[in-house]
Amino acid sequence: MVADNDMNELCNCKKLRSAARHITRFYDACLSESGLRATQYSILAYLEHREPKTMKELADLMVMDRATIGHNLRPLERDGLITIQVSETDRRARAVSITDEGLKRLALGRPGWERAQAEFESQLGAEYVASMRKMMNEVARFNFDIV
Repeated sequence: MVADNDMNELCNCKKLRSAARHITRFYDACLSESGLRATQYSILAYLEHREPKTMKELADLMVMDRATIGHNLRPLERDGLITIQVSETDRRARAVSITDEGLKRLALGRPGWERAQAEFESQLGAEYVASMRKMMNEVARFNFDIV
């Protein structure tokens, strides 16, 4: 049997979630002048140069479930940064688009995001960060068999 303190040190989920919360707080702080949180900034960035995405497509891109993406989209829609409309191709789906105001807010956040990126890379090194991103992409694509 593994001792509790060993389990905390060995648990992949705990380590990933702890690192994600730590990094998210850092990015949130860097983005604070724009009024966006890191997740909101990411959603707007996904929509910036693309055609409208359905909520399901956006959830898949963000590796979120549909309920979570919906929860994250509400404040963006309320603030006029995105629109959510019935999809033209599937009346059951909702299409998400960035507004002109959303593009302005994204641009306002860009210096904070660039500052966060530069500091992160400065602290950990360019090669390490590139390797980490590659590994995290692989982890996010891995198909875990859930029993």
